[in-house]
Amino acid sequence: MAKKLKTEPGAKVVMDEVEMNRALRRIAHQVIETNKGVENVVVVGIMQRGVTLAKRLAQYIEQEEGKSVPMGSLDVSLYRDDLSRKGKYVEVRKSDIPFSIDDKIVVLVDDVIFAGRTVRAALDGLKDYGRAAKVELAALIDRGHRELPIHPDFTGKTIPTAMTEDVKVEIMEVDGVDRVIIK
Repeated sequence: MAKKLKTEPGAKVVMDEVEMNRALRRIAHQVIETNKGVENVVVVGIMQRGVTLAKRLAQYIEQEEGKSVPMGSLDVSLYRDDLSRKGKYVEVRKSDIPFSIDDKIVVLVDDVIFAGRTVRAALDGLKDYGRAAKVELAALIDRGHRELPIHPDFTGKTIPTAMTEDVKVEIMEVDGVDRVIIK
């Protein structure tokens, strides 16, 4: 069980550990059903928290199907359209996709979808690893306010938000707790 951490003043927990795991299991089932199994499926997490969620999703798929799916991680820093604005503040990490995505169904995983720009950058980054047969997007949280015509195929929870609010996904492996907060 996750330890109880104090929530920042003004922040509200909108998803706890149980709800997060339930949502990821549901997404795993949807991936399996949509693709009629996982024969041609690979999972790629967008750094940073999308990678941990992708690992969990791959584990849930394996538990359900009895076979593992290849899992990788993608850093989108250099593919962002705001790179010139962020400049020296961009932290580049090493992507790790140790398999070909050619003719595969790539399930791209991120923690929160907002404007859609991170996903657009991820789609550009995936091209460096081959030509996928199809790319499906799984997001734990959809908070709306799209600037690009990008929509997740699989969503854990949709949370209507104001533009001024922040949604933060906290995960055990990074933050010591599983929860989603809004402030």
